[in-house]
Amino acid sequence: MSLDIKALAITGAIGWGASLCVVGLLNLAFPGYGKSFLELSKSLYPGYHGPDGIGSVIVVTLYAALDGAVAGAIFGWLYNRFARGGSKTGAA
Repeated sequence: MSLDIKALAITGAIGWGASLCVVGLLNLAFPGYGKSFLELSKSLYPGYHGPDGIGSVIVVTLYAALDGAVAGAIFGWLYNRFARGGSKTGAA
């Protein structure tokens, strides 16, 4: 069985992007919420300067969506490579 790399990339983009978006929005509504998580994100994504406003939330969401898409695609590609390799040695 192989994974659909495109579907996994989309899933990763939606999942990780939504996670940071929700935490960022909750931080705007309840200052202090997820502060450490957003500080970590600030160190990972250039151009994101912390929870400063809605523009900042949009920036971190876009970065996270791109990051999640790349991670999902790499994970799917690696899984398919190793799964195919394992079945060849098992059949021989």
